[in-house]
Amino acid sequence: MTVLPAMPDFENGDDKLHEECAVFGIFGHADAGRLTVLGLHALQHRGQEASGIVTYDNGQFMAERHTGLVGDIFGAKHAGRVENLKGDFAIGHNRYSTAGGSRAANIQPMFADLAGGGIAIAHNGNLTNARILREELVREGAIFQSTSDTEVIIHLAARSKFGPVVNRLIDALKQVTGAYSLVALTSKKLIGARDPWGVRPLVLGELDGAPILASETCALDIIGASFVRDVKPGEMVVCTKDGIESFFPFNKQPHSFCVFEYIYFARPDSMVEGRNVYEMRKRAGHELAREAKADADIVVAVPDSSIPAALGYAEASGLPFELGIIRNHYVGRTFIEPTDGIRHFGVRRKHNPNRATLKGKRVVLIDDSIVRGTTSKKIVQMVRDAGAKEVHFRVASPPTAHSCFYGVDTPNTADLLAHGMDVEEMRRFIEADSLAFISMDGLYRAMGEKGRNEREPAFCDACFSGAYPITLPDISGGKRDGQLSLLADVA
Repeated sequence: MTVLPAMPDFENGDDKLHEECAVFGIFGHADAGRLTVLGLHALQHRGQEASGIVTYDNGQFMAERHTGLVGDIFGAKHAGRVENLKGDFAIGHNRYSTAGGSRAANIQPMFADLAGGGIAIAHNGNLTNARILREELVREGAIFQSTSDTEVIIHLAARSKFGPVVNRLIDALKQVTGAYSLVALTSKKLIGARDPWGVRPLVLGELDGAPILASETCALDIIGASFVRDVKPGEMVVCTKDGIESFFPFNKQPHSFCVFEYIYFARPDSMVEGRNVYEMRKRAGHELAREAKADADIVVAVPDSSIPAALGYAEASGLPFELGIIRNHYVGRTFIEPTDGIRHFGVRRKHNPNRATLKGKRVVLIDDSIVRGTTSKKIVQMVRDAGAKEVHFRVASPPTAHSCFYGVDTPNTADLLAHGMDVEEMRRFIEADSLAFISMDGLYRAMGEKGRNEREPAFCDACFSGAYPITLPDISGGKRDGQLSLLADVA
């Protein structure tokens, strides 16, 4: 029996936003399958629910798609799976699902035989008109096997009147709206594409002459590949045995890269659109210290993603940085079914206070975000219980007051703490002595931009501002409030 992983438990310690997916592709390398496994392993932080790889060899596509972590799916216990992935071409995908559920049919990459040949597709992001398109396709006789919006792209490509597969894919993508970084594999090509707004990252690399596409540069580092460049917003790159071609078939749109990639999603050692993620987080800590000083003794991070910001805050404030909270790295998303009697242990199984460091101290506690506030409240109490004299909570992002519809798993807007409370009300809720967030202008300055109000936004910051750069056809009229990456399950 296969037990599918649980959905995020926002009530019991999983009170973080979650990136949806990671993609990886390589063309023309003898170890394409194994290198894709390693690339997905480096991108595990972007999706921990399921992973899949499709390769092509000698006229045949091979696929291994399973629930679980990359190391478990393709580890020594299942070495045969890697052996099955023969061929010089490969694409892979890590998945973190949302409202549609953890169905095996939703695991990517997805494959279909089109009139012009077979194609496998995987994407990171969210199509904001997928529901409307799906309803139209079903009325016209399309039969869906999954609830993923990726399958919508496949159906659109299958019904395209164009001949070559690349043209079919372009035709399909011209009909969708939303955020996506996509990789596709045919018998002769590796294809990569970013939406015209460039919301999600995609990079081009190279290893032994073989082109690589990946969500982040850390996937290049693990295999010793070199970084070539970012795939540009609205660009499609097509890799063949003759080289790499670049196309810009979509209408140009304002650049709207997801600023939360720098705050939380991307790995700190990645370079994203020319910026080092670690450095951006540290600079956010600098700005936060300038804007929201605290009369305190030590700076403590809520590990692990907040550590760079905490280091920056400590550096700018002159306060010492201390490891006041220790994270248990060997606890997965779920390891025991919570009961009423042990439900309150949710935070402590991931974080434990370093009492010797905290006792008697006035603590500045740094986190990257506050979502529903349930975890923040428990961590503040945990630090107090460890003997802290005062707890001053500082957040290296503006208040998260709006849901994301572009490929990030967020609670409904009404459940976001900042949507219904001002900062003082939030402070009382989490029971901190003080609470402050970095300003929007401060965040932009940390990213090396002018203040947000001094120019057109350089990023998508809709989760903070409510200014959505891409239209949301599927929720017009208030049909839905929440993530749309997966369509409604069919009976």
